[in-house]
Amino acid sequence: MIKLHKSVQRIRYPPFEHSNMNAAEVPLVEVVLESQHPPPPSFKIGTDDDWMVEWRRCKDDDPEWPVIQSDISTDPFPFLMRTRDGWYIEPDPLHTLARRLISPTVSLLIFTLLIHSMEPGLVKIGLLSEAIAGSYRIGPLDYPKMLLVAFPIFLLPIVSRMVANLRDIRRQNAYIESPLEPPVISLVNERNGVRIDKMRMPLEIMASRARIQVGIAVPERSKVLEALTRKEGGQPAPGMSTQLPERRITTGEELGTGVGEAIPMPVAHQRVLLLEPMRVQEVGEWVDIRGSEVGHRLKGPENLWPGSIYSAVIAIHWELVIQAIRDDGTRMKWVRPLKMPSREGLEEISKMVVRSGRIELSN
Repeated sequence: MIKLHKSVQRIRYPPFEHSNMNAAEVPLVEVVLESQHPPPPSFKIGTDDDWMVEWRRCKDDDPEWPVIQSDISTDPFPFLMRTRDGWYIEPDPLHTLARRLISPTVSLLIFTLLIHSMEPGLVKIGLLSEAIAGSYRIGPLDYPKMLLVAFPIFLLPIVSRMVANLRDIRRQNAYIESPLEPPVISLVNERNGVRIDKMRMPLEIMASRARIQVGIAVPERSKVLEALTRKEGGQPAPGMSTQLPERRITTGEELGTGVGEAIPMPVAHQRVLLLEPMRVQEVGEWVDIRGSEVGHRLKGPENLWPGSIYSAVIAIHWELVIQAIRDDGTRMKWVRPLKMPSREGLEEISKMVVRSGRIELSN
């Protein structure tokens, strides 16, 4: 008879736009995990009233939580190898500019409409010049002078996003026509980082800097529903949407928010060429690797995280990121999963670092 190892997993994972939700109101997923493989050393990140994750041994006074079964592995699951391994194109910087322009341009338009509604009174008491009051007649219609200035400014985020998407599509198509070979990299694990022992990049691209980062993948949807005693097709739990195509590293498509304008447009390809950020992620410092291909030490985040471990509910994922510039000027990054050893006796990390699921904010 095969022995099953039992452990407790508790997680409250942030949705796509966590800033719009109160973490304490999102259900905490708590399960007893049964697996043929032993669990990792215990760890906890975050607090029970905030975004958090905990994996520990069972205790005698634990409640009767749902029991689920899942594989435990130190090797990345296939869904991570499909979505976080290889060359990726950096989103156009105009995406970030477009997002920053939304609030000021909307505020400007609202302010202009307010002033226009009070225009006669403001002109009468001398607070508004007649030079900017009134309207221009174009054809059969009159157009307020101030709106003729404010409305084109209001359209700047939309136009910027369109231009950025067109550039991204062009760069992705160029890469598909002429893909890059993977770099040859040899790494040596250190206590909280890695050392680059050997690195050879393709001739048509130049590496600029590198870092390592660690995060938590999106929990498997079916296991979350099972833990919350909900059924697919019923009322989804807070922070979840109705079922959409399965992608455990995802943006708004998983939660039903942010689809469309939130995502730089990917082209049809066997794998996505725009790297989506992990919503729970801590990063090490960037290290300049120009001019030398060996001997660079890349440190992990300041907090000591658990080593690489993967299950259906909790998946701790480490990866190497190298930023580079192709000879045609395209900014790219190479991503490679890392297998970091487990660590005993880790201290609790008091705050889980969460971030938006938006691709343009992934850096």
